[in-house]
Amino acid sequence: MTHSAPLIKTPDGTIESISKVLGKHMVSIEEANNEVAVHIHRDALLECMLQLRDACEYQQLMEIAGVDWPDRDPRFEIVYCLLSLTKNHRIRVHLTTNEDHPVPSVTSIWPVAGWLEREVFDMYGVLFSGNADLRRILTDYGFSGHPQRKDFPLSGYVELRYSEEEKRVKYEPVQLAQDFRNFDFLSPWEGADYVLPGDEKTGEGVPQQATPKTTDTATQTGAGKAANKEAVKRSVRKPKATGDKA
Repeated sequence: MTHSAPLIKTPDGTIESISKVLGKHMVSIEEANNEVAVHIHRDALLECMLQLRDACEYQQLMEIAGVDWPDRDPRFEIVYCLLSLTKNHRIRVHLTTNEDHPVPSVTSIWPVAGWLEREVFDMYGVLFSGNADLRRILTDYGFSGHPQRKDFPLSGYVELRYSEEEKRVKYEPVQLAQDFRNFDFLSPWEGADYVLPGDEKTGEGVPQQATPKTTDTATQTGAGKAANKEAVKRSVRKPKATGDKA
């Protein structure tokens, strides 16, 4: 019985041919999990891509991705995913850079790279020299920072809203309203200090209120008993309001 997943196999001689074509411009090449990863020097990107397209028959650029390694120098890794229509095979091309050293744009080889490079620039802040339209593509024009960086806060730096008074969109520091919510219990296992609607129908009565370990039920004060009775009275729904039969 054949496997349901498609067979992924690297054509024979792929690694040898790529290594021969790229030569000194290649840092390393490896195959893991039936995927070939080619690491090259940043300055030789255009020459390597032309050789991979023409000599190695990887005609299409499918994706450009970014990876952030905050503890490494250079910090960023740019990954190009190439597809060969004649071989039905894909490879990845890797290079390293940082925000101070632009990566050569491959828009002269694949025009579709313009959109992909804009996305990497928007998310990571990596510059691409030769891209005539390098601007944000997913975030707003006035957005601060780059969201896919590992040191970017989950809540962001600023938030925007429309001001009716000024008739325009305003940017303001992030305010986390959820931090100021008030809860009347410490954990879900302890429960709230009131009875939820419907719990009185279980027939088990109202749950006993949590008391300190030093207090015994036999020594409850009259004020505590009165408070419990009042809580039960508030929690039980009246038949007239719910339509239940008395």
